[in-house]
Amino acid sequence: MRIVGDIPHPSLKITIFLHDSKYSVKFESGLYEMTYKFRSGDELNTVEDIKTIVDAQFIQAVMESLPKMHQQKLGAVNRWLQEKEALDFEEII
Repeated sequence: MRIVGDIPHPSLKITIFLHDSKYSVKFESGLYEMTYKFRSGDELNTVEDIKTIVDAQFIQAVMESLPKMHQQKLGAVNRWLQEKEALDFEEII
């Protein structure tokens, strides 16, 4: 996998990769990242094609998904902590 481009954005790092005739676009923000894969084909052959597909509307949808990812992570950690606390109590006879 090699980096073939990036898309400038003020709050996200957006990197375009190429591997085995597939483009991957990775969006990074803090502890979270999302990757979308696109198959290279007759209509999709260049980094410029990818940059056209990843337009403002696409980026906005990604930005709206990131807080959902954060909430999912917090929920999982909180469930784990509650289970751990329940197991940490000493058994009283």
